Amino acid sequence: MSQQAEARVPSGAGASSSAAVVAPMQRELSGLFFSPIAYIVGFVFLVLSGMYFTTDVLQPGNEASMRLLFERIAGLLVFALPLLTMRSVADEFASGSIESLMTAPVTDAGVILGKFFGAMIFYIGLLATTVPHLILMKIYAKPVGTEIVSGYVGLVLLGAMFIAVGLFASATTRHQLLAAIIAVAVLSLFSFAAEYATAQVTNVWLSKFFKSLNILDQFSNCNKGMIDSASVVFFVSNTCLFLFLAVKVLESRRWR
Repeated sequence: MSQQAEARVPSGAGASSSAAVVAPMQRELSGLFFSPIAYIVGFVFLVLSGMYFTTDVLQPGNEASMRLLFERIAGLLVFALPLLTMRSVADEFASGSIESLMTAPVTDAGVILGKFFGAMIFYIGLLATTVPHLILMKIYAKPVGTEIVSGYVGLVLLGAMFIAVGLFASATTRHQLLAAIIAVAVLSLFSFAAEYATAQVTNVWLSKFFKSLNILDQFSNCNKGMIDSASVVFFVSNTCLFLFLAVKVLESRRWR
């Protein structure tokens, strides 16, 4: 076993399940914090979220609510999170470091889950940068607390699904840009395209069908001050689905 693989897992007969997830998680976090793309995405996120807050929320006569800001952020994440996750697995194959990852006593599920939790920690850090907006809102107005909590919960669930889609796309190719394009295409199909189809079709059943597929519409249900159980199931089930697909793709590439 290589020195890199030995450093990534505890000594002994085998690593515990928690250690098998922690090692890839630490690897993913370190990769993000040393990645210029992550800082560019973070900078753009800060600038646009600040702009959305000042132009759409913090205006005299507007509703004292973070709802519109959260909706803007949700649309922004369709493009931001695929850029964060595009290198997660693709870079391992492109650089050849996947060999040490495969020889270490870490399962494919452990690799994907570790990278998922690492990206989630980074993403939650990005969401934390919106807390100053919330403080300003509380100074100048009286926002509804339950609406804020449900909005943040919705953003976490939304981000988890987007990251899972990004990991799946990253596992399918060694080219980072292609991974980002695949993830953006999938997310755009089930958000902007589904929203357009909902507005265009005249059949009631078809309209409801496309509406049920719309990721941003599902988020909107959680962004109204009440956690919608159907939307929670939608996000959790799809997150699990794409993580499962990412694991299966990684398993298939192991034997190529």
